[in-house]
Amino acid sequence: MTEYRHSATADIPADELFAFLSHPENLPRYFPQMKVAEPKGGDSVHVEAEVHGKRVTGEAWLHTDTANRSLSWGAEGPDDYHGELRIAEDGPASSEITVTLHSVREAGNGEVQQGLEQTVAAMTHAASADADVEAAEGEGGWTSYDAGKDSSS
Repeated sequence: MTEYRHSATADIPADELFAFLSHPENLPRYFPQMKVAEPKGGDSVHVEAEVHGKRVTGEAWLHTDTANRSLSWGAEGPDDYHGELRIAEDGPASSEITVTLHSVREAGNGEVQQGLEQTVAAMTHAASADADVEAAEGEGGWTSYDAGKDSSS
């Protein structure tokens, strides 16, 4: 079994990052190959993804551990694919995310590690953007940069 791991820091509180990532329907927002992720009750999730140019559908599982801010997931198949995600506080408005993937498939040329690093970056970016939108909506919405300028000049 091959293991891949990547950690990164995100400028978002740990609880907010976990809240975003713990919803399977957000998967397509940060995992480019994932096209559909629909919760089916319990830990079951229906998924559809583009893998090497082919549409793949199947059932996966996602277990959420809110107390430890961790997720574990997997899917049946020949690669025995599964993984874990953990989020730790790294300050009041910062967190560290660590993702570990396990698979019997070994990919050459760093393809899996590079994909993992890109996905972790996309996770933190999407969660931060989501938090920014929620904050703006809580403040009455976004304002235009030009809104503060005097239009009579």
